[in-house]
Amino acid sequence: MIRFGTGGWRAVIGEDFICANIRKVAAAVALYLRETGKDDTDVIIGYDHRFLSDVAARWMAETLCAAGFHVLFLKRSAPTPLIMHTVKKRGLRCGLEVTASHNPSNYNGIKIVVDEGRDAPLEVTGRIEELIAALPEDIAVVPFDKAVAAGQVEFLRNPFNPFLDDIIAQLDMEKIRERGPRILFDPMYGSGTYALMCILYTARCTVDTIHMGRDAYFGGNMPAPTETTLHELTTRVVAGGYDLGIALDGDGDRLGIVDANGRYISANEILVMLYYYLHEYRGWKGPVVRNMSTTHMLDRVAADLGETCYEVPVGFKWISAKIDEVDAVLGGESSGGLTVRGHIHGKDSTYAAALFVEMISAMNRSPSEIIDMLEEKYGKSVMAEANMPFAPADKQRVQDLVFKEKIVPDFGREIDRVSYEDGCKFFFKDGGFVTCRFSGTEPLLRIFSEAGTKERAQESIDIFRAALGL
Repeated sequence: MIRFGTGGWRAVIGEDFICANIRKVAAAVALYLRETGKDDTDVIIGYDHRFLSDVAARWMAETLCAAGFHVLFLKRSAPTPLIMHTVKKRGLRCGLEVTASHNPSNYNGIKIVVDEGRDAPLEVTGRIEELIAALPEDIAVVPFDKAVAAGQVEFLRNPFNPFLDDIIAQLDMEKIRERGPRILFDPMYGSGTYALMCILYTARCTVDTIHMGRDAYFGGNMPAPTETTLHELTTRVVAGGYDLGIALDGDGDRLGIVDANGRYISANEILVMLYYYLHEYRGWKGPVVRNMSTTHMLDRVAADLGETCYEVPVGFKWISAKIDEVDAVLGGESSGGLTVRGHIHGKDSTYAAALFVEMISAMNRSPSEIIDMLEEKYGKSVMAEANMPFAPADKQRVQDLVFKEKIVPDFGREIDRVSYEDGCKFFFKDGGFVTCRFSGTEPLLRIFSEAGTKERAQESIDIFRAALGL
């Protein structure tokens, strides 16, 4: 069965991610656009560096062309933010990106982008799932080369230009040029290389790279910029005397940062730093948005600045919608994705990374100096997490424990309130929290905890795991 989670449809290559299912997704998208009267524009198709991504993109194009659509196609891999930006910029109704983002290399998937360059909401993906289930086995296709010859497939020339121009127009390039930081860039063999390199070179940064090009196995690593996966970047940044290490995930929408001293700057810290910088140095007034598994330090910073921090469920569609609703300065999540007011309605690590470089240049401080300053003012918050595989029987048992019996473990911390809006979240009176929810993209149970120390956060996770029998 094809099911769309918080980041699109993702499946194991050769099991569910196969030609027949890929064509079904494209055919159902075509049907959905027809029945909703949104078949009045082209459909853009992009793909990342994963195994089968470029071929899968062609299979989708062949299916959409058979359904009568005109397809805009890229001759090279592209990060997901580029597809979202193109949909928004050209006023398209739909874009498709073949990607499994930060999932392991044996996964691939499809992300659906809709009006204004937004992640497809639940009502859209739900209807597409219904249409997929009702499709016949034989799906009409037009061979790719024939579609190109007939003009049904159009190759986009210089698709990065509008994307890059819009980002550069929002940056203080002169501040970066004055500072001239030396940067070591790790795209993690992903598709986010070109865009960020163009911006950094334009800003006169000195840039060296590791893990360039295409590797379907991502060097045997997870294509996610976490503290665990960035050991080589960390070592080389310190040894080479770089000012900064920057890493992007497989499809270029998540960001990781390493300081000159080898300190990993977490996604939570990046969010806090950029919000403070935009509000206090750029003068961008307004609230901030985070999901339920993201640091509460944002709440304390916002309150001190006379602003509000809004919490939404996991899934970037909720963040982008709330940004629009309250005109927030910034919105993001602890997994490394964020966007800024006026940009696309989805995660974009190209813009986030460039803005981070601007921040350290304008403030003339290292990332460590900035976060230490903020922690001294607002208190230290440390996140711990656990990602646990589960069997189908375990999932039902855990769901019953959490949502039917509503167990309340003894965390040794006073509970302020409990929320079941998205999974389960315990809010502690000391300002920390513990969350538990099933992943929308992988067969994993995710538990996050925040406290004043790593040990205290981990202790709460261990207590929760024990109570769930995991």
